[in-house]
Amino acid sequence: MIDLWESGERQISWAARSMPVLTAIGERFAVEQPLLGLKIAACLHVTAETAVLMGALKAGGAEIALAASNPLSTQDDVAGALKSYGVAVYARAGVDRATYYRHIHQALDLRPDLVLDDGCDLVNILHTERTDLLDGVTGGCEETTTGIIRLRQMAAEKALRFPVVAVNDTRTKRMFDNRYGTGQSTLDGIMRATNIMLAGRTVVVAGFGFCGRGVAERAKGFGARVIVTEIDAVKALDATLQGYEVRPMSEAARVGDLFVTVTGNRDVVRGEHLAVMKDGAILANAGHFDVEIDVRALDELAHEVHRGVRPNTDEYVLADGRRLLLLAEGRLVNLTAAEGHPAAVMDMSFSAQALAVAWLAGERLRLEPGVYDVPEEIDHEVARLKLAAAGIDIDTLTPEQEEYLHSWRVGS
Repeated sequence: MIDLWESGERQISWAARSMPVLTAIGERFAVEQPLLGLKIAACLHVTAETAVLMGALKAGGAEIALAASNPLSTQDDVAGALKSYGVAVYARAGVDRATYYRHIHQALDLRPDLVLDDGCDLVNILHTERTDLLDGVTGGCEETTTGIIRLRQMAAEKALRFPVVAVNDTRTKRMFDNRYGTGQSTLDGIMRATNIMLAGRTVVVAGFGFCGRGVAERAKGFGARVIVTEIDAVKALDATLQGYEVRPMSEAARVGDLFVTVTGNRDVVRGEHLAVMKDGAILANAGHFDVEIDVRALDELAHEVHRGVRPNTDEYVLADGRRLLLLAEGRLVNLTAAEGHPAAVMDMSFSAQALAVAWLAGERLRLEPGVYDVPEEIDHEVARLKLAAAGIDIDTLTPEQEEYLHSWRVGS
């Protein structure tokens, strides 16, 4: 156990080196104590980067219980080290579905004032199975696209019982975390799991939101031919104008070598698509939950299944001898087969998260239930601090420019 703890300490220390903004916010929180006396239940990926966030919130005075938002992304050594920091951690790598949900319930036993979620599972349980705790929860933050989709639906149906800040929807989160982080880490996970060469391969990217753009850009940079599938006409047009081939999945399924789902929806790759894929096609999911690829349909089509032909790679042999390769059991490939986003990317995402939590702590009692955008000044503050940490200066407006932008009386 000592070796595990020491390994976790090293991982957290290494991540913190690339997270100067969040480290500085933690130091500020230690002085200002914006979370003093508050209990926070969090359901996040238990990684070294998350540990740096937990440290900042703990420094701000919070009592924290942390559960994993994905059992395959949990780093056991980091979980062990976090416990020594005074954070209650309910997570273990590779647990089954029942244990995963039990861990979320254990985190909620803290009887939190605030909640942090990544995918809306914790908030969902609060509203369905732990309704006795709802009166005590005065606010929350959601980290990812899938969770925001669920929360906005809850709000539209008037089911959401407290205010939630959509941390995912900040400009810094969408541009850097979703686009650059997901793009790099997804291909990192795929290449670790398969050791394939992308140059010359046909890569099908399902979904052209910020995450899909990142995956498509990185695949194209490696020399792949990229096909995009979309349901949104504007995004499909955007992909077309950026030089990507756009097709429906029914057509792309016949020609793709590698399929990456990045949509936030279920059954994006279905049985009829799997039935026409070429021998050796690789299936990977970079959306939050393991529902984007219909794994049940894949099981039904398979004549036999070979588990672990490579780490995080299962081979499904169909009746006609074709082989389809499923990565990471259809779960998040970047966090299961690799280490998730680089720490430098998470520095911005978790800095926005930390500042949003502090803002929410002060405003929560004045907010009605619903989904709220992160205040724009927080987004700008994170970007400013990140530039400063990198030693980058930018221009500022002159008084004449300010006047020009804010006056309708000045002509051309």
